[in-house]
Amino acid sequence: MLIDAHVHLDKYGDLLDDALREIERQRIFTVATAMDAPSYAALKAIGERSPLVLPTFGVHPRRAQQYAGRLGELGPLIEDSPAIGEIGLDFYWEKDTATYPAQIRVLEYFFAAAREQNKFVNLHTKGGEKEILDLLEKYDVRRAIIHWYSGPLDILRTMVQYGCYFTVGVEVHSSDQIKAIAKEIPDHLMLTETDNPGGLKWLTGTMGMPTDIEKVIDTLAQLRESNAESISRIVHANFVRLIHDDPWLTAARGLLLGGGG
Repeated sequence: MLIDAHVHLDKYGDLLDDALREIERQRIFTVATAMDAPSYAALKAIGERSPLVLPTFGVHPRRAQQYAGRLGELGPLIEDSPAIGEIGLDFYWEKDTATYPAQIRVLEYFFAAAREQNKFVNLHTKGGEKEILDLLEKYDVRRAIIHWYSGPLDILRTMVQYGCYFTVGVEVHSSDQIKAIAKEIPDHLMLTETDNPGGLKWLTGTMGMPTDIEKVIDTLAQLRESNAESISRIVHANFVRLIHDDPWLTAARGLLLGGGG
């Protein structure tokens, strides 16, 4: 079974049925990450259509300012969600520094909940890599997926020592920086993602689809002097290890183990 560890299924619009058919046909376990509360509600409805879709609640850093003054509203949604994401910091694309304290406040609220509820987190780190590492350590959040990492290699190596998992996505086809990062990630912490439908569209103008994960795996296999079957097996094993003994993800674990690698 393939793993797409970071996707925005609620953004597919009229192509959602096609996307779900691809997910089912190719057996792609899909971590559907929310941007905010309405996004999570949409993902929950989508998740009812396929056991291969795991809807998760988060507030994207660029939406954090809308929620920083109403954190109490987030509590029930976090409790409802089996994992947490997309959350994080964005000090790169978000140029308004006045939003940064709100981003940090919201992220700390989620980290405190992740620690208390023992849930894995799916993290956006652009420009805030060191700050996020510091907060992971402060809140002792031990199960973290670093989504589409593009930061400094020295911080990546420190995150590796901490035990973070890293997704490699569609930019691996075209970016020398992402290729270098993809080679740097150790086997036991490597995951795959598409961040579609917007991930590929942002890069090429073409709407991304779930089966783009197969192309990511093919490119990873070339970079790491391996083969697609081996990469798929490693990623599958890593995700199973990430959710091992997670009481929130018993059904997902059963599906993954029953579905093979």
